[in-house]
Amino acid sequence: MEINLFSDTVTKPTQEMLQFMFNAKVGDDVFKLDPTVNELEETLADLFGKEAALFFPSGTMANQTAIKLHTNPGDELICDKWAHVFLYEAGGVSFNSGVSCNLIDGNRGMITAEQVERAINDPEFYHAPMTKLVCVENTTNKGGGACYDIEDLRKIKDVCTKHNLKFHLDGARLWNALVAKKQHPRIYGELFDTISVCLSKGLGAPIGSVLIGSKEDMKRALRIRKIFGGGMRQAGYLAAAGMYALQNNISRLEEDHRKAKELGKILETLPFIYKVEPIETNIVIFTLKSGITETQFMDKLKEKNINISNMGQGKLRMVTHLDYKQVMHDYVMETLSKISF
Repeated sequence: MEINLFSDTVTKPTQEMLQFMFNAKVGDDVFKLDPTVNELEETLADLFGKEAALFFPSGTMANQTAIKLHTNPGDELICDKWAHVFLYEAGGVSFNSGVSCNLIDGNRGMITAEQVERAINDPEFYHAPMTKLVCVENTTNKGGGACYDIEDLRKIKDVCTKHNLKFHLDGARLWNALVAKKQHPRIYGELFDTISVCLSKGLGAPIGSVLIGSKEDMKRALRIRKIFGGGMRQAGYLAAAGMYALQNNISRLEEDHRKAKELGKILETLPFIYKVEPIETNIVIFTLKSGITETQFMDKLKEKNINISNMGQGKLRMVTHLDYKQVMHDYVMETLSKISF
């Protein structure tokens, strides 16, 4: 039995999802003629209380499109030092948009309104880039699945409004935050100019993210997606997986959160664990005490067919997900409790 806690991106479609995909009505989405893609976009736009949405093959492309929408070459965006748009999108902000990042030293990947306001460049000071955009991530990936308090996001929105900045949400794991905080998507629709949501992480679809915003922004995003090579033809087969996921896989995220917290509790009892980050959703990040390397620990788990990820800088990560069944969880918990060095 191979157990993969490397990421929640490793899930495979269930038979029910595959059947739903197989039965999808499709058309040529490049001409906006795929009825299932159109349904997915309309469903998500309505869910977040926005005017329109656009289907993308990846969250990175959706984020990069949003950045290009809101900036011009030479501009600057503000984000946390651990932000996905900075760390894990291959320098796309500079390559695709000619934009630099003003990095904030936040708390577990989360930044504050006060930090944002201090980071904004004076638009009259022509030596510095023009600040045009603020990007936040909810939940935070490298921050261990941490969730923003909605009031903190409202305060950042107020700063953006005051300084005429656009506000983008990288919501790759927003579904986890919505479930953990018992929130409605529309409160995010009210705050952000654009929102990207992923269907292939916690919701278990094999591919796909959606960018959500105004009609005008999504019209422009369609052209940018084309430039980036993101136009797909009979994409309804993929969109159908997203529709199935929205209808069936949101509430069950509570199960992933429970298992992650249980993993955290067992890790805290182990003598060679230095620290376990607070756990709110489905990501467990922890560090080892000196004298034991990350490779040594990971190899011990591999011997038991358990795979986790090394995030660098001493951080190890486990991510619970749809395919991580209770029998696997029981086995991992037992294995952890018996590890020794």
